[in-house]
Amino acid sequence: MILRPFPAAALYRVLSPRWAYLPTSGAGAASQGGRLNRKGVAALYLSLEAETALAEYQQTSTLLPPGTIASYQVELSQIVDFSGGYNPSWDPLWEEFGCDWRRMVFNDKIEPPTWVLSDMVQAAGAKGILFPSVAKQGGSNLVLFNAMLQPGDQLAVHDPKGELPKDQSSWR
Repeated sequence: MILRPFPAAALYRVLSPRWAYLPTSGAGAASQGGRLNRKGVAALYLSLEAETALAEYQQTSTLLPPGTIASYQVELSQIVDFSGGYNPSWDPLWEEFGCDWRRMVFNDKIEPPTWVLSDMVQAAGAKGILFPSVAKQGGSNLVLFNAMLQPGDQLAVHDPKGELPKDQSSWR
C-alpha cells in the first residue's frame, strides 16, 4: 500500500435529499454498505472533480436523480493512494478492487474483497482511500472512514450561508 498525506483540497459530493442535513456523517453509505464500507460503517465518498461527483451519483440510472452538489474542504494526515491502480508489490487482494461488490453483497450474499481491503486500510491507520472512479473515466474519488478521523484531519462542508437543511423534516 502507498500511504501518504492528502493535502488540503476542495472535493465534491452530490447529496441525496434524505441525507443532505448530515453532509459529513457517512450515514447514507452506512445504511446499506458501499464498495469500501460494510453496512453499519460510516464512510463518506467524495470526488476530486464535480463532474465525477455527478457521474457517481447518477450511477447506472439513465436520468440524474434529485440531489444537491456540495463542496468540501478536506485535509488528511494519511490515506492509501490507489489512484494508480493495482501494483504487483501490493497484497494480491488489491487486484480485486474492481469487483462487482453489489452483486456479491445483494445477490450472492458474500463479503466482497473490497470490504477486507477497507479493514486492512483502517488497521494501517489510514483515514481513507484515493481511487479511480468507475463511473467517470479519468475521475478520482476519495472515501473517508469517519471513525478514523483525528484532530488535525479536516473535513468540512462548504455552506457559508447555512443553506443545507438542519434536519430531515426539511424534505417532507
